[in-house]
Amino acid sequence: MNTTINMPLAGVMALAALTGAAQAEIRLGASVSASGPAAFLGDPEGKTLEMMVELINEAGGINGEEIALTLYDDGGDPNKARTFATRLVEDDEVVAIIGGSTTGTTMSILDVAEDEGIPFISLAGAISIIDPVREYVFKTPHTDRMACEKIFADMQEQGISKIGMISGTDGFGASMQAQCKEVAGDHGIEILADETYGPQDADMTPQLTRIRDTEGVQAVLNPGFGQGPAIVTRNVAQLGFEIPLYQSHGVASNAFIELTGKEAAEGVRLPGTALLIGDLLSEDDPQYQVVTDYIAAYKAKYDQDPSTFAGYAHDAMALMTDAIARAGGEDPSAIRDALEQTSGFVGTTGTYTFTPEDHLGLDQSAFRMLEITDGGWKQVD
Repeated sequence: MNTTINMPLAGVMALAALTGAAQAEIRLGASVSASGPAAFLGDPEGKTLEMMVELINEAGGINGEEIALTLYDDGGDPNKARTFATRLVEDDEVVAIIGGSTTGTTMSILDVAEDEGIPFISLAGAISIIDPVREYVFKTPHTDRMACEKIFADMQEQGISKIGMISGTDGFGASMQAQCKEVAGDHGIEILADETYGPQDADMTPQLTRIRDTEGVQAVLNPGFGQGPAIVTRNVAQLGFEIPLYQSHGVASNAFIELTGKEAAEGVRLPGTALLIGDLLSEDDPQYQVVTDYIAAYKAKYDQDPSTFAGYAHDAMALMTDAIARAGGEDPSAIRDALEQTSGFVGTTGTYTFTPEDHLGLDQSAFRMLEITDGGWKQVD
């Protein structure tokens, strides 16, 4: 974690107010889906961004300058996200943007960021965000392609080679479905059944019945996020499936277990981050300190554990403020260059090393294969 966050200086803001000293500001912008169907993503992301700005400013800011954060709630609407991104650049005059809780909102924001030359770190999962590489666009979550590869590698270890897939038709689900199809053959996986469901569907029993009745299916994979995967998981239990169910990193949170129900969620496997198993990490784990510090700060402020998605926002803010500090100023191009030169930066999601060819900066070691057991998480790889 950035040292300015690990070493808070109590009373800095109070002292500045008493002396009446002028404070320079570094203007950062954000647009997240704090309300609407993706609020489970955007709400903890927004809370994290606000908390981190507060902590950084209390510690003296970045090179002595405070951060002024302008945070908008796009409600998961790509059109609103585009409007807010334009407002952040033209009216709020920010030097960088964080946000895009969903793939749809991210794609709207990145168009503005690219056109205006403003560094942007996305919080969404689709590989299309950073492939092809765009000059000013970076992201913190693993890609959907990486999730497919992690899942298929685990299936191989379990002797699974024939699967049924049921995917959401939302941006994330459709993207991961396509990526899984593309890499399945590389891992010796054959997709025998391929079903989909819409974001508003309340029952996936017909699709799952077709998968169950497909001869040879050894496991089910569900690319998707939101309420859909919880419904799929409950329907799988109701239909009496006796084969493994894999979910995506799009539902890697305690909220998924709560929404699904402890009994139905039992045994579900998915790729996740160290943040979900913070209490299980050993002190020599490279992510131990960052994860432990972040969880403690978030719980102290909000009286709850941060989600995986909140962790994406943590890493985005930590990466951005680190780049601004190294850039030595507020020039967006210099900040972009500093971001691209980031190497070995430990976050809650993994260790980031960006290059001109890679604006994600994570490899498969950032993923942990997790299984839901007795209403909690355990690492199985």
